[in-house]
Amino acid sequence: MSRVESVGRFVWDFVVGDDWRVAAGVITAIGTTALVADTKVAAWWILPLSVAVVLALTLWRATRREANRASQ
Repeated sequence: MSRVESVGRFVWDFVVGDDWRVAAGVITAIGTTALVADTKVAAWWILPLSVAVVLALTLWRATRREANRASQ
């Protein structure tokens, strides 16, 4: 395996990890914050709210999946 490929795999595992949805949510939140920061609206609240929403959705998906496994 080449060094470039190794670095690419490391970055992918570090950024995406186990759930690509969380990575997409974080990237979306950072992008939204950057866009709002260029306006007159305060942007400080976007990241904490996004983290709470992404965490809630992740936990909801995990518990729903476990409930489905237990019912089978």
